[in-house]
Amino acid sequence: MSSTSTTPAVALEATGLGKRYGRKAAPALDDCSFRLPAGRISALVGPNGAGKSTLLALAAGLLHPTAGTLRVLGAAPGELRDRVAYLGQNKPLYPQLTIADTLRMGAELNPSRWDAAYAARIVEEGALHPGQKIRGLSGGQRTRVALALALGKRPALMLLDEPMADLDPLARHDLMGTLMADAAEHGTTVLMSSHIVSELADVCDHLLLLGGGRIRLGGGIDDLLAAHTLVTGRGTAADLAPHTVVESRPAGRGLTALIRREGPVDPAWQTEEPSLEELLLAHLRSPDAPALLTPATTTAPLAVQA
Repeated sequence: MSSTSTTPAVALEATGLGKRYGRKAAPALDDCSFRLPAGRISALVGPNGAGKSTLLALAAGLLHPTAGTLRVLGAAPGELRDRVAYLGQNKPLYPQLTIADTLRMGAELNPSRWDAAYAARIVEEGALHPGQKIRGLSGGQRTRVALALALGKRPALMLLDEPMADLDPLARHDLMGTLMADAAEHGTTVLMSSHIVSELADVCDHLLLLGGGRIRLGGGIDDLLAAHTLVTGRGTAADLAPHTVVESRPAGRGLTALIRREGPVDPAWQTEEPSLEELLLAHLRSPDAPALLTPATTTAPLAVQA
């Protein structure tokens, strides 16, 4: 039976999710609610300290929430470990083991789903010898072995926390291609944090922007881009009413603004669709802008999360 045949329509669902490290510390997540539809390749973005690693660790069952609930493939975090793969920044592999030993360990830990041939092929494509020890591998080579370990279990959900931050551009492109090809072939849901916007635009079809402990933008990238317009003209932000102005900045004798449209835009303004980078930067620079979650992503009756 394939993993997609038993995968629920929603891969992740958080309701009022909260996580605090100590009583006096500010919460890493605070009343965070969203849905991630199954089968999407989703970028998880936000400023440093926004709670991205916390959210991924909660979904992997490595941390426990201090408030709210989180459902992973319809179950509590950690209940379906054989169907969830987590790859963190530090890629914790046993340095004394060989690559072959590492893959055998993956087979023993995932006896019902392990694809030994596929895991071995990912390693071979990196020109790695099974007898090499983990301690002697470069950062990029360790990442390839860790990715083979994660993909070899044929997960329904992949959680990736800046997994390729230590790679050079060529290795990053190579391994990202391997990951995305697998996700497309098997319908794997992917939630991946990254600071490289160009990388996200090329491979992701869904976005979760985390800030202030909550999801501030959530939905299909095309839908979120279509909901915003970049306008340029002579005037002030007040002249753009009734549209929601996410961000405005001076441009010559006028201004450029990213708006969320409420009806037609006055033809006196020049308009264009923003790029993903422009959308993200505007929202990151404007943390008080109203949140927007598309209907498939929100857990509330309305598509806008306050």
